[in-house]
Amino acid sequence: MTFPQQRNGDAEAGRSQTLAARAARRVWADIRPLDPVRSIKGKLALLVIVSVFLATGMVVVAIQSATQIRIIMVFSMIASLLFMQFLAHGLASPLREMTAAARAMASGDYSRRVEVSSRDEIGELAAAFNAMAADLQAADQHRREIVANVSHELRTPIAALRAVLENVVDGVVQPNPATLQAALEQTERLGRLVTHLLDLSKIDDGVVDLDARPFEVREFLDGVLRGVTVDGATAGGAFSRRGDVRLALEVSPAGLTGVADPERLHQVVANLVDNACKHSPPGGTVTVRARPDGEDGGLLLEVQDEGPGIPAADRDRVFERFSRSGSATASGPGADGGTGLGLAIARWAVDLHGGRIAVAESPKGCRIEVRLPGHP
Repeated sequence: MTFPQQRNGDAEAGRSQTLAARAARRVWADIRPLDPVRSIKGKLALLVIVSVFLATGMVVVAIQSATQIRIIMVFSMIASLLFMQFLAHGLASPLREMTAAARAMASGDYSRRVEVSSRDEIGELAAAFNAMAADLQAADQHRREIVANVSHELRTPIAALRAVLENVVDGVVQPNPATLQAALEQTERLGRLVTHLLDLSKIDDGVVDLDARPFEVREFLDGVLRGVTVDGATAGGAFSRRGDVRLALEVSPAGLTGVADPERLHQVVANLVDNACKHSPPGGTVTVRARPDGEDGGLLLEVQDEGPGIPAADRDRVFERFSRSGSATASGPGADGGTGLGLAIARWAVDLHGGRIAVAESPKGCRIEVRLPGHP
Protein backbone atom coordinates (compact mmCIF):
# COMPACT_ATOMS: atom_id res chain seq x y z
CA MET A 1 0.00 0.00 0.00
CA THR A 2 1.35 3.41 -1.02
CA PHE A 3 0.84 6.29 1.37
CA PRO A 4 0.34 9.91 0.21
CA GLN A 5 3.58 10.92 1.94
CA GLN A 6 5.47 8.27 -0.05
CA ARG A 7 3.89 9.39 -3.34
CA ASN A 8 4.78 12.99 -2.57
CA GLY A 9 8.34 11.97 -1.77
CA ASP A 10 8.63 10.05 -5.04
CA ALA A 11 7.27 13.03 -6.97
CA GLU A 12 9.71 15.39 -5.27
CA ALA A 13 12.58 13.01 -6.02
CA GLY A 14 11.52 12.84 -9.68
CA ARG A 15 11.38 16.62 -9.89
CA SER A 16 14.79 16.87 -8.25
CA GLN A 17 16.26 14.44 -10.78
CA THR A 18 14.65 16.38 -13.64
CA LEU A 19 16.02 19.68 -12.34
CA ALA A 20 19.44 18.10 -11.89
CA ALA A 21 19.37 16.77 -15.46
CA ARG A 22 18.33 20.16 -16.80
CA ALA A 23 21.05 21.87 -14.80
CA ALA A 24 23.65 19.40 -16.10
CA ARG A 25 22.53 19.96 -19.71
CA ARG A 26 22.61 23.72 -19.18
CA VAL A 27 26.13 23.56 -17.72
CA TRP A 28 27.27 21.35 -20.60
CA ALA A 29 25.71 23.74 -23.12
CA ASP A 30 27.42 26.69 -21.46
CA ILE A 31 30.82 25.00 -21.27
CA ARG A 32 30.65 23.26 -24.67
CA PRO A 33 34.17 21.81 -24.46
CA LEU A 34 33.86 20.03 -27.81
CA ASP A 35 32.99 23.16 -29.78
CA PRO A 36 36.59 23.72 -30.92
CA VAL A 37 36.39 20.30 -32.58
CA ARG A 38 34.49 21.13 -35.78
CA SER A 39 34.35 17.58 -37.15
CA ILE A 40 32.56 14.42 -36.12
CA LYS A 41 35.69 12.46 -37.01
CA GLY A 42 37.64 14.62 -34.59
CA LYS A 43 35.10 14.04 -31.85
CA LEU A 44 35.15 10.28 -32.42
CA ALA A 45 38.94 10.34 -32.35
CA LEU A 46 38.77 12.31 -29.11
CA LEU A 47 36.38 9.70 -27.75
CA VAL A 48 38.83 6.88 -28.53
CA ILE A 49 41.73 8.80 -27.03
CA VAL A 50 39.82 9.52 -23.81
CA SER A 51 38.70 5.88 -23.53
CA VAL A 52 42.24 4.62 -23.99
CA PHE A 53 43.51 7.20 -21.51
CA LEU A 54 40.95 6.10 -18.91
CA ALA A 55 41.76 2.43 -19.40
CA THR A 56 45.51 3.02 -19.25
CA GLY A 57 45.18 5.23 -16.20
CA MET A 58 43.16 2.64 -14.33
CA VAL A 59 45.63 -0.11 -15.23
CA VAL A 60 48.44 2.01 -13.82
CA VAL A 61 46.40 2.59 -10.66
CA ALA A 62 45.74 -1.14 -10.40
CA ILE A 63 49.44 -2.01 -10.70
CA GLN A 64 50.48 0.51 -8.08
CA SER A 65 47.69 -0.35 -5.64
CA ALA A 66 47.75 -4.12 -6.13
CA THR A 67 44.11 -4.08 -7.20
CA GLN A 68 42.87 -6.93 -9.37
CA ILE A 69 43.01 -6.13 -13.07
CA ARG A 70 39.53 -7.49 -13.71
CA ILE A 71 38.01 -5.00 -11.29
CA ILE A 72 39.91 -2.12 -12.86
CA MET A 73 38.84 -3.25 -16.34
CA VAL A 74 35.20 -3.34 -15.26
CA PHE A 75 35.39 0.21 -13.90
CA SER A 76 37.32 1.29 -17.00
CA MET A 77 34.60 -0.08 -19.31
CA ILE A 78 31.87 1.54 -17.23
CA ALA A 79 33.63 4.92 -17.31
CA SER A 80 34.22 4.65 -21.07
CA LEU A 81 30.59 3.67 -21.70
CA LEU A 82 29.34 6.57 -19.61
CA PHE A 83 31.56 9.01 -21.48
CA MET A 84 30.48 7.53 -24.83
CA GLN A 85 26.83 7.73 -23.84
CA PHE A 86 27.20 11.34 -22.74
CA LEU A 87 28.93 12.32 -25.96
CA ALA A 88 26.60 10.28 -28.18
CA HIS A 89 23.58 11.91 -26.57
CA GLY A 90 24.92 15.33 -27.51
CA LEU A 91 25.70 14.20 -31.05
CA ALA A 92 22.31 12.59 -31.65
CA SER A 93 20.16 15.25 -29.96
CA PRO A 94 19.89 17.48 -33.07
CA LEU A 95 19.05 14.42 -35.16
CA ARG A 96 16.18 13.52 -32.84
CA GLU A 97 14.94 17.12 -32.94
CA MET A 98 15.12 17.12 -36.74
CA THR A 99 13.14 13.90 -36.86
CA ALA A 100 10.41 15.39 -34.66
CA ALA A 101 10.40 18.63 -36.66
CA ALA A 102 10.19 16.72 -39.97
CA ARG A 103 7.17 14.80 -38.67
CA ALA A 104 5.58 18.09 -37.59
CA MET A 105 6.20 19.59 -41.05
CA ALA A 106 4.62 16.53 -42.63
CA SER A 107 1.51 17.46 -40.63
CA GLY A 108 1.61 21.07 -41.85
CA ASP A 109 3.43 22.71 -38.92
CA TYR A 110 6.39 24.67 -40.32
CA SER A 111 7.13 26.61 -37.15
CA ARG A 112 9.36 23.97 -35.55
CA ARG A 113 13.08 24.72 -35.37
CA VAL A 114 16.12 22.72 -34.28
CA GLU A 115 18.51 24.05 -31.65
CA VAL A 116 22.01 24.33 -33.11
CA SER A 117 24.22 23.20 -30.20
CA SER A 118 27.42 22.27 -32.06
CA ARG A 119 29.64 23.53 -34.84
CA ASP A 120 30.37 20.23 -36.56
CA GLU A 121 28.66 18.63 -39.54
CA ILE A 122 25.53 17.91 -37.47
CA GLY A 123 25.40 21.56 -36.40
CA GLU A 124 25.68 22.63 -40.05
CA LEU A 125 22.92 20.16 -40.93
CA ALA A 126 20.72 21.61 -38.16
CA ALA A 127 21.31 25.15 -39.42
CA ALA A 128 20.48 24.08 -42.98
CA PHE A 129 17.36 22.32 -41.67
CA ASN A 130 16.23 25.53 -39.93
CA ALA A 131 16.80 27.51 -43.12
CA MET A 132 14.78 24.96 -45.08
CA ALA A 133 11.97 25.09 -42.51
CA ALA A 134 11.90 28.90 -42.70
CA ASP A 135 11.73 28.76 -46.52
CA LEU A 136 8.91 26.22 -46.40
CA GLN A 137 7.02 28.35 -43.88
CA ALA A 138 7.43 31.43 -46.09
CA ALA A 139 6.32 29.46 -49.16
CA ASP A 140 3.27 28.17 -47.31
CA GLN A 141 2.40 31.68 -46.13
CA HIS A 142 2.87 32.99 -49.67
CA ARG A 143 0.56 30.28 -51.02
CA ARG A 144 -2.11 31.24 -48.49
CA GLU A 145 -1.76 34.89 -49.48
CA ILE A 146 -2.14 34.00 -53.15
CA VAL A 147 -5.35 32.11 -52.41
CA ALA A 148 -6.63 35.07 -50.39
CA ASN A 149 -5.69 37.48 -53.19
CA VAL A 150 -7.46 35.37 -55.78
CA SER A 151 -10.60 35.10 -53.64
CA HIS A 152 -10.57 38.84 -52.94
CA GLU A 153 -10.09 39.88 -56.56
CA LEU A 154 -12.53 37.40 -58.11
CA ARG A 155 -15.31 38.35 -55.72
CA THR A 156 -15.98 41.76 -57.31
CA PRO A 157 -16.55 40.70 -60.96
CA ILE A 158 -18.47 37.61 -59.89
CA ALA A 159 -20.77 39.70 -57.68
CA ALA A 160 -21.21 42.24 -60.48
CA LEU A 161 -22.04 39.59 -63.06
CA ARG A 162 -24.47 37.90 -60.68
CA ALA A 163 -26.22 41.21 -59.98
CA VAL A 164 -26.64 41.91 -63.71
CA LEU A 165 -28.07 38.45 -64.34
CA GLU A 166 -30.38 38.65 -61.32
CA ASN A 167 -31.70 42.00 -62.51
CA VAL A 168 -32.40 40.51 -65.92
CA VAL A 169 -34.09 37.41 -64.47
CA ASP A 170 -36.21 39.49 -62.06
CA GLY A 171 -37.25 41.88 -64.83
CA VAL A 172 -35.64 44.91 -63.13
CA VAL A 173 -33.68 45.67 -66.30
CA GLN A 174 -34.23 44.57 -69.85
CA PRO A 175 -31.70 42.37 -71.65
CA ASN A 176 -30.82 45.22 -73.98
CA PRO A 177 -27.39 45.67 -75.58
CA ALA A 178 -26.20 47.99 -72.78
CA THR A 179 -27.02 45.42 -70.06
CA LEU A 180 -25.48 42.57 -72.01
CA GLN A 181 -22.42 44.70 -72.68
CA ALA A 182 -22.02 45.28 -68.93
CA ALA A 183 -22.26 41.53 -68.30
CA LEU A 184 -19.74 40.87 -71.08
CA GLU A 185 -17.29 43.38 -69.61
CA GLN A 186 -17.44 41.66 -66.23
CA THR A 187 -17.01 38.24 -67.85
CA GLU A 188 -13.99 39.42 -69.81
CA ARG A 189 -12.50 41.03 -66.74
CA LEU A 190 -13.08 37.83 -64.79
CA GLY A 191 -11.11 35.88 -67.37
CA ARG A 192 -8.27 38.41 -67.30
CA LEU A 193 -8.17 38.39 -63.50
CA VAL A 194 -7.87 34.61 -63.44
CA THR A 195 -4.81 34.86 -65.66
CA HIS A 196 -3.23 37.80 -63.88
CA LEU A 197 -3.88 36.70 -60.31
CA LEU A 198 -2.23 33.37 -60.99
CA ASP A 199 0.92 35.40 -61.65
CA LEU A 200 0.99 36.61 -58.05
CA SER A 201 3.61 33.98 -57.26
CA LYS A 202 6.00 36.03 -59.41
CA ILE A 203 5.34 39.33 -57.65
CA ASP A 204 8.12 38.99 -55.11
CA ASP A 205 10.58 38.08 -57.86
CA GLY A 206 9.67 41.15 -59.91
CA VAL A 207 9.29 39.22 -63.15
CA VAL A 208 5.69 40.16 -63.96
CA ASP A 209 5.40 41.73 -67.42
CA LEU A 210 4.09 45.29 -67.71
CA ASP A 211 2.14 46.11 -70.87
CA ALA A 212 2.34 49.91 -70.63
CA ARG A 213 0.83 51.95 -73.47
CA PRO A 214 -0.80 55.38 -73.95
CA PHE A 215 -4.50 55.67 -73.12
CA GLU A 216 -7.17 58.34 -72.76
CA VAL A 217 -7.77 58.89 -69.07
CA ARG A 218 -11.47 59.87 -69.10
CA GLU A 219 -12.52 56.98 -71.31
CA PHE A 220 -10.49 54.58 -69.20
CA LEU A 221 -11.92 55.83 -65.88
CA ASP A 222 -15.43 55.77 -67.34
CA GLY A 223 -14.97 52.07 -68.06
CA VAL A 224 -13.57 51.38 -64.61
CA LEU A 225 -16.44 53.13 -62.86
CA ARG A 226 -19.01 51.42 -65.06
CA GLY A 227 -17.62 48.12 -63.84
CA VAL A 228 -17.81 49.30 -60.24
CA THR A 229 -21.46 50.40 -60.60
CA VAL A 230 -22.59 46.83 -61.36
CA ASP A 231 -25.34 47.75 -63.83
CA GLY A 232 -23.38 50.28 -65.88
CA ALA A 233 -25.96 53.06 -65.43
CA THR A 234 -24.76 56.67 -65.64
CA ALA A 235 -26.50 59.93 -64.89
CA GLY A 236 -25.19 63.44 -65.47
CA GLY A 237 -21.52 62.52 -65.26
CA ALA A 238 -21.95 60.88 -61.87
CA PHE A 239 -22.15 57.16 -61.28
CA SER A 240 -24.29 55.26 -58.82
CA ARG A 241 -22.91 52.11 -57.20
CA ARG A 242 -25.47 51.95 -54.43
CA GLY A 243 -28.38 54.10 -53.50
CA ASP A 244 -26.66 56.11 -50.78
CA VAL A 245 -23.25 56.73 -52.41
CA ARG A 246 -22.41 58.71 -55.56
CA LEU A 247 -19.32 58.30 -57.69
CA ALA A 248 -18.10 61.50 -59.35
CA LEU A 249 -15.38 61.78 -61.99
CA GLU A 250 -13.26 64.88 -62.58
CA VAL A 251 -10.64 64.86 -65.36
CA SER A 252 -8.64 67.97 -66.24
CA PRO A 253 -7.89 68.75 -69.01
CA ALA A 254 -10.59 66.97 -71.00
CA GLY A 255 -8.19 65.24 -73.40
CA LEU A 256 -5.76 64.07 -70.73
CA THR A 257 -3.70 61.01 -71.66
CA GLY A 258 -1.45 58.76 -69.64
CA VAL A 259 0.92 55.82 -70.06
CA ALA A 260 0.26 52.68 -68.02
CA ASP A 261 -0.82 49.07 -68.17
CA PRO A 262 -4.64 49.44 -68.37
CA GLU A 263 -5.36 46.13 -66.67
CA ARG A 264 -3.00 46.76 -63.77
CA LEU A 265 -4.25 50.32 -63.39
CA HIS A 266 -7.81 48.99 -63.48
CA GLN A 267 -6.96 46.94 -60.40
CA VAL A 268 -5.67 50.05 -58.64
CA VAL A 269 -8.63 52.33 -59.35
CA ALA A 270 -11.28 49.65 -58.81
CA ASN A 271 -9.79 48.65 -55.45
CA LEU A 272 -9.48 52.25 -54.28
CA VAL A 273 -13.04 53.14 -55.33
CA ASP A 274 -14.45 49.97 -53.81
CA ASN A 275 -12.59 50.67 -50.56
CA ALA A 276 -13.79 54.29 -50.53
CA CYS A 277 -17.41 53.25 -51.08
CA LYS A 278 -17.24 50.81 -48.18
CA HIS A 279 -16.12 53.58 -45.84
CA SER A 280 -18.46 56.28 -47.16
CA PRO A 281 -21.35 57.46 -44.99
CA PRO A 282 -24.96 57.28 -46.27
CA GLY A 283 -25.46 59.95 -48.90
CA GLY A 284 -21.71 60.44 -49.34
CA THR A 285 -19.78 61.00 -52.54
CA VAL A 286 -16.63 59.28 -53.77
CA THR A 287 -14.71 61.50 -56.15
CA VAL A 288 -12.14 60.27 -58.65
CA ARG A 289 -9.85 63.00 -60.01
CA ALA A 290 -7.16 62.91 -62.67
CA ARG A 291 -4.73 65.60 -63.76
CA PRO A 292 -1.18 65.87 -65.13
CA ASP A 293 1.72 65.40 -62.75
CA GLY A 294 4.99 67.07 -63.67
CA GLU A 295 6.36 67.84 -67.10
CA ASP A 296 7.34 64.33 -68.17
CA GLY A 297 3.81 63.19 -68.98
CA GLY A 298 3.14 61.87 -65.49
CA LEU A 299 -0.37 61.26 -64.20
CA LEU A 300 -1.91 62.04 -60.81
CA LEU A 301 -5.00 60.09 -59.76
CA GLU A 302 -6.93 60.85 -56.59
CA VAL A 303 -9.73 58.90 -54.93
CA GLN A 304 -11.45 60.74 -52.09
CA ASP A 305 -14.36 59.77 -49.89
CA GLU A 306 -16.30 61.48 -47.10
CA GLY A 307 -15.85 58.76 -44.51
CA PRO A 308 -14.02 58.80 -41.16
CA GLY A 309 -10.59 58.76 -42.83
CA ILE A 310 -7.51 56.77 -41.91
CA PRO A 311 -5.75 57.51 -38.59
CA ALA A 312 -2.27 58.95 -39.01
CA ALA A 313 -0.75 55.99 -37.17
CA ASP A 314 -2.24 53.55 -39.70
CA ARG A 315 -1.39 55.38 -42.93
CA ASP A 316 1.86 53.54 -43.47
CA ARG A 317 0.38 50.14 -42.65
CA VAL A 318 -2.81 50.18 -44.71
CA PHE A 319 -0.89 49.11 -47.82
CA GLU A 320 0.49 46.00 -46.14
CA ARG A 321 -1.11 42.66 -46.85
CA PHE A 322 -3.91 41.71 -44.46
CA SER A 323 -3.59 45.05 -42.69
CA ARG A 324 -6.83 46.84 -41.88
CA SER A 325 -7.19 50.28 -40.37
CA GLY A 326 -9.15 50.89 -37.23
CA SER A 327 -11.77 52.99 -39.02
CA ALA A 328 -15.25 51.56 -39.34
CA THR A 329 -17.31 51.18 -42.48
CA ALA A 330 -20.71 52.73 -43.00
CA SER A 331 -22.28 49.54 -41.74
CA GLY A 332 -20.04 49.15 -38.75
CA PRO A 333 -16.57 47.84 -38.02
CA GLY A 334 -15.60 44.88 -40.14
CA ALA A 335 -18.85 44.94 -42.09
CA ASP A 336 -17.15 45.17 -45.46
CA GLY A 337 -16.11 41.54 -45.35
CA GLY A 338 -12.76 42.45 -46.88
CA THR A 339 -9.48 40.71 -46.17
CA GLY A 340 -7.20 43.74 -46.16
CA LEU A 341 -5.71 42.93 -49.56
CA GLY A 342 -7.18 45.59 -51.85
CA LEU A 343 -4.73 48.36 -50.96
CA ALA A 344 -1.82 45.92 -50.92
CA ILE A 345 -2.63 44.88 -54.48
CA ALA A 346 -2.98 48.52 -55.47
CA ARG A 347 0.46 49.34 -54.05
CA TRP A 348 2.00 46.38 -55.88
CA ALA A 349 0.53 47.50 -59.22
CA VAL A 350 1.66 51.10 -58.68
CA ASP A 351 5.16 49.97 -57.71
CA LEU A 352 5.26 47.88 -60.86
CA HIS A 353 4.77 51.10 -62.85
CA GLY A 354 7.52 52.85 -60.91
CA GLY A 355 4.97 55.15 -59.29
CA ARG A 356 3.96 56.03 -55.75
CA ILE A 357 0.76 55.58 -53.77
CA ALA A 358 0.09 57.22 -50.41
CA VAL A 359 -2.60 58.53 -48.11
CA ALA A 360 -2.66 62.34 -48.52
CA GLU A 361 -3.83 64.95 -46.07
CA SER A 362 -7.49 65.84 -46.43
CA PRO A 363 -9.76 68.10 -44.36
CA LYS A 364 -12.54 65.53 -44.71
CA GLY A 365 -12.57 61.82 -45.33
CA CYS A 366 -9.70 59.91 -46.90
CA ARG A 367 -7.76 60.95 -50.00
CA ILE A 368 -5.38 58.53 -51.66
CA GLU A 369 -2.98 59.78 -54.32
CA VAL A 370 -1.50 57.65 -57.10
CA ARG A 371 1.40 59.18 -59.03
CA LEU A 372 2.45 57.46 -62.25
CA PRO A 373 5.49 58.44 -64.29
CA GLY A 374 5.19 59.31 -67.97
CA HIS A 375 7.46 56.38 -68.89
CA PRO A 376 6.94 53.35 -66.58
